[in-house]
Amino acid sequence: MKHEGEARQAALRIILWTLIGVCALGLTGLIAKFLGSILVFLAFGLIFVWVLFALFTLYFFRDPTATTPAGPGLVVSPGHGKVDVVDKLTNSELLGGPCHRISIFLSVINVHVQNAPISGKVLSLVHTEGEFVSALKADCADCNENVLIGFASSEMPGEKIGLRLIAGLIARRIVPFIKVGDDVPRGERISLIQFGSRCDVYLPLNYTIKIKLGDKVVGGVTILAAR
Repeated sequence: MKHEGEARQAALRIILWTLIGVCALGLTGLIAKFLGSILVFLAFGLIFVWVLFALFTLYFFRDPTATTPAGPGLVVSPGHGKVDVVDKLTNSELLGGPCHRISIFLSVINVHVQNAPISGKVLSLVHTEGEFVSALKADCADCNENVLIGFASSEMPGEKIGLRLIAGLIARRIVPFIKVGDDVPRGERISLIQFGSRCDVYLPLNYTIKIKLGDKVVGGVTILAAR
């Protein structure tokens, strides 16, 4: 008879295609489950990395309270780091003549809050745009982004000192907490430089330097110089 068995073949084709569909759906589910497991693993991995980042950020932005020494004519370190330059400059734009220079390198693991080196009034605060070469180079102040702060001593009338906050290769932002006209006590928090930098202190020649090359200094605590 004509067309005998075609119905059965149609049924078999339907069964075959539904079987393929079921298998495809099951395979899709298995792939989705596998990808889901990977995504869950990646999510937990990202959370772990974020926790490490958060802990490092909290550690990096730590802000210890300085136990500042008392006494007239003292200059304390404005930053935490290592003294790698102690010299004299023939001219200072702020002091208007020769001066001592003490330069402190702040590594990425140092505290990056700065402290007032003396008690006095903020005379000037000048921001200079520039490059971001490595702060490991002592002469980076000549080209790097920096902020120059002038202080008038409240203990030694008529005397000024300067502090230059210098950005580095990673540091891209200097955040002063003070403004011109502010009176600040020695050791007061005055600024923040983010992620590695340098501080230069400029002192009149009648100050006696109390530190040496290679010394580790603590912001607001270590005495750099004295009258």
